[in-house]
Amino acid sequence: MSGKCHTPQLYLSSPLSADAIQPSLGWVIPLKAVCRSANYPLYIRSTPTENELKFHYMVHTSLDVVDEKISAMGKALVDQRELYLGLLYPTEDYKVYGYVTNSKVKFVMVVDSSNTALRDNEIRSMFRKLHNSYTDVMCNPFYNPGDRIQSRAFDTMVTSMMVQVC
Repeated sequence: MSGKCHTPQLYLSSPLSADAIQPSLGWVIPLKAVCRSANYPLYIRSTPTENELKFHYMVHTSLDVVDEKISAMGKALVDQRELYLGLLYPTEDYKVYGYVTNSKVKFVMVVDSSNTALRDNEIRSMFRKLHNSYTDVMCNPFYNPGDRIQSRAFDTMVTSMMVQVC
């Protein structure tokens, strides 16, 4: 690995209603993402941008793992307060983590494997912060559910998390 700072990535996804296509949200730290249940991104942020396509592929691949974990948990997930799915899968260069809300919005974060300072509790805390910020976006009366997230406050929070990880 070079001396460059690789930040995690996140992807968010949430469920679709029968009458509307609801997109997903994602960002990269190197990648973070938020997706709806139809796995359509609401927000994607990736740094550095030269490997953006690679990170998008990793996020979409990890959504299958998220779905497997959710179906394995079954009804227990609905009653469960802990929404953190933990490590979804590791690769040679990255670790992919997942989080799902009660409304089935999925958050995916890709973190550089060489970042040993980042512990599981910190990842969990980052997901909670992201979930809270996402909830603020959803509570905005001017936000149309299903549209891409273009909130400056949300973007600032994501940027600060990405910088914090470095």
